[in-house]
Amino acid sequence: MNKLLSTETLRRQNLAFVGTGGLSQENRSVGFQPAFHDLASGRSALARFADGRPAPMHLLDGLPDEWVVQRDTTGRVSAIKDTVIAGFLRDGLFYTREQAAATLH
Repeated sequence: MNKLLSTETLRRQNLAFVGTGGLSQENRSVGFQPAFHDLASGRSALARFADGRPAPMHLLDGLPDEWVVQRDTTGRVSAIKDTVIAGFLRDGLFYTREQAAATLH
């Protein structure tokens, strides 16, 4: 892997997955929660607001500090390490965006 996961990367992914079931608003009703998974450690984490509340979409601010590699001038997370991918948790299992989309179609 060679690209950090950034807010811009998340925007591009959202555009690419419109209408597939790989977006939070498209799969929330069947129990998917936006989450991230670190391929290096095997750890998954729900997407959260900076204050720790679960977020209804993929946000970088509430992720573990050890995943953060870049912050903007206000302190908000702008990029996380390149081994972390966006996806979903459902029933304790992590699904990539592709896997979530395949589950719905």
